[in-house]
Amino acid sequence: MLETSNAWENFLISQGARSVASKQAAELDFGPEKTSPGQGFISPLTHLGVLAAVGEDAANFLHNQLTNDVLGLEETGARLAGYCSPKGRLLATMLVWKTEETIYLAMPRSLLAAVQKRLQMFILRAKLKLSDVSDSMILLGLALPKNQTSVSFPLLPTAAYTAQASDAGKLIALPESQQLSRYLWAGTLQQAMATWTKLAAELPPAPASLWRWSDVLAGTPQITPATQEQFVPQMINFEIIGGVNFRKGCYPGQEIVARSQYLGKFKRRMQLARIEDSEVAPGMEVFASNDAQQPCGMIVNAEHGPDGKLVCLVEIKLDARNEAVHLGHAQGPLLHFIDLPYALPESN
Repeated sequence: MLETSNAWENFLISQGARSVASKQAAELDFGPEKTSPGQGFISPLTHLGVLAAVGEDAANFLHNQLTNDVLGLEETGARLAGYCSPKGRLLATMLVWKTEETIYLAMPRSLLAAVQKRLQMFILRAKLKLSDVSDSMILLGLALPKNQTSVSFPLLPTAAYTAQASDAGKLIALPESQQLSRYLWAGTLQQAMATWTKLAAELPPAPASLWRWSDVLAGTPQITPATQEQFVPQMINFEIIGGVNFRKGCYPGQEIVARSQYLGKFKRRMQLARIEDSEVAPGMEVFASNDAQQPCGMIVNAEHGPDGKLVCLVEIKLDARNEAVHLGHAQGPLLHFIDLPYALPESN
């Protein structure tokens, strides 16, 4: 399937893309001009990979491994889910959707091999096959100005995490960000080339970093290698945004995740912040000015926007929210907290 991956990259280069180095992976950019987020954009999401689960036991197996309900997943929907260690710490976060015969899990390529290997250990006699289809399943990010339709997709799924399939591929609605309606598109190479050609006539192409920026502003976290096993789901608001089902059965770490939920208050939560231009990466620690010795939190995700300004999702102690919080050390760059697009529970 590597030929498909190379063919997709070559196609995008023929459309004006250029290969650039990225902290996430080798990615594609589309020239020095800045994209105005208000006009929408399309992005090739080459930093993401896809696992496919096929077989009569696929849904039941994944239901018993992930934090969300897979058995109840319909072809017209999609769900966030987490994969936890036995200690309830997130090993990965992912988007899950299905077709008639296959369940797909999209996550950072940098995590996919390890997640696949770990899941494979527990299949035992279950009737299913897990495959890495990253090089044959193409993913695009589509951002449209709010309430605008697309010529390429006149019928768009409306509510977040609803999906619509057609001959043009699968389109999944995601939470809005910066007044943009956002969709993840998935399909074959031939579908991708046809879809890109149509969409590029409507919207400016943009690098995957701009899509990740919109994820950050939507308050949607993504576990990366630097943050594996650092957070229980509630520490990054994962249950608030629909990534955890507390009514389903057991999964690795379920007892700890459930106990954390039913004890009530949480001492740590994820916040949204801006930082003056600086080298920021997932896993970096942050410090409150009143305690220079102990970190009060950790960067979950961080991206520069089209204006060059950096935004981040940071998991911190709640009692540090009223203090000055700095990156790296107590005299480091200052974090300026801004509102998340959703409310945290009042008890927190």
